[in-house]
Amino acid sequence: MQVSIETTSGLERKMTLGVPAERIDAEVNERLNKASKTVRLDGFRKGKVPMNVLKKRFGDSIRQEVVGEVLGRTFAEAVAQEKLKPAGRPEIESMKDEPGQDLEFVATFEVMPEVVLTDLTKVVVTKPLAKVTEEDVTAMIDALRKQNASWEEVNRPAVNGDEVNIDYSGIIDGEEFDGGSAKEFMLDLGAGKAIPGFEDGVVGMSAGEEKVLSLTFPENYHAEELKGKPVEFTIKVNAVTEAVLPPLDEAFFALYGMEKGTEERFREVVRINMERDLKQALKTKTTGRVMEQLCNLHSEQEIPEVLVASEISKMKKQMADRMGGGGSNFDPELLPDDLFIDQAKRRSIVSLIVNEIVKTEKVETSPERVRDRVEEMASTYEKPEEVIKYYYSSQELMKGVESAVLQDQVIDHVLSVATVNEEEVSYQKAIQPDQDGTADF
Repeated sequence: MQVSIETTSGLERKMTLGVPAERIDAEVNERLNKASKTVRLDGFRKGKVPMNVLKKRFGDSIRQEVVGEVLGRTFAEAVAQEKLKPAGRPEIESMKDEPGQDLEFVATFEVMPEVVLTDLTKVVVTKPLAKVTEEDVTAMIDALRKQNASWEEVNRPAVNGDEVNIDYSGIIDGEEFDGGSAKEFMLDLGAGKAIPGFEDGVVGMSAGEEKVLSLTFPENYHAEELKGKPVEFTIKVNAVTEAVLPPLDEAFFALYGMEKGTEERFREVVRINMERDLKQALKTKTTGRVMEQLCNLHSEQEIPEVLVASEISKMKKQMADRMGGGGSNFDPELLPDDLFIDQAKRRSIVSLIVNEIVKTEKVETSPERVRDRVEEMASTYEKPEEVIKYYYSSQELMKGVESAVLQDQVIDHVLSVATVNEEEVSYQKAIQPDQDGTADF
């Protein structure tokens, strides 16, 4: 096997390989001989088809099959011989394949970069701490009741928490604008979904009342043409409705899977669920913050483009699943790469760093931690034992669990040597994702 390697740019390598004709011909002849014992052709008995007929009928397809397999094996042998670590599949740029002549082909691929870990004691992380209070449980139950509320029209001024049926029309520079008007619009007062001042301006209005609000679109408004623009909204209130919350009785408890029980028991169930969600939220925040630090400390890390492309593909698929209901109604390739490239690069850097920590610190998953993770996930289902069995019966699912546990252990290691500042936060703040990019990981 003849091998020559050229560094074309950065991590890209161009490998030219030669395979002796004898090796190809020997494999082709071996397969033809094997086929001659079983093949059936009109006019010939089984096992009696002449070799020249077999070559004419099947020679090209068998040779194509052999060449494809030899390409893969030869490339694998060559990178092992040259002690290279490809970052992805090679691209075969050119190939010379003529019967009786040596097979020659050129493979272009990227190699994995050298990863030099920064001193991990430089990592500084703010670790959030929170707990579920009685007030948090009450607020959650109130929110659940509101989700199941009925709405009744009332004859009084609107207050926060009401839903108000309104007509509105907006004017900018004396003209109406797209999306600036609506009829019979249901406005949830206090939800903060409208531009600043809109909901506050409706508070205190009664059915039949009209008002003009002079407001300004915020500078960070999603529509570029409206950012910072002054606007006048003419608003008419058609009706004010208030929520009638359902009582805390067995009918309400049954909506959340508790057929029989007391209010005290329901509060306990809600608390347990909130504490589970809080534990996961705190873990996610801490992990994201550690990942952010690792990314920043290794921002100059060289990244194979193929890794970035793989991350972009994953992120496109995830977004398509959310937008198209499982991806069946939305083509991921309609999404532009530019939308994901920065985040994909950051994820790729972190992936390289995490793998290097695993290698240098000899981090290994333990069966106990893997089992704990599976049991934790299964505990949210009605029949956890069946879920556990299902996970352990799937090699793919268990591989995902082991990967997640390995990442947890890497985070634990980083935290053990990092500077960790603990911060007490409220339950509500704890369960909200960070807005500074740490939620990207």
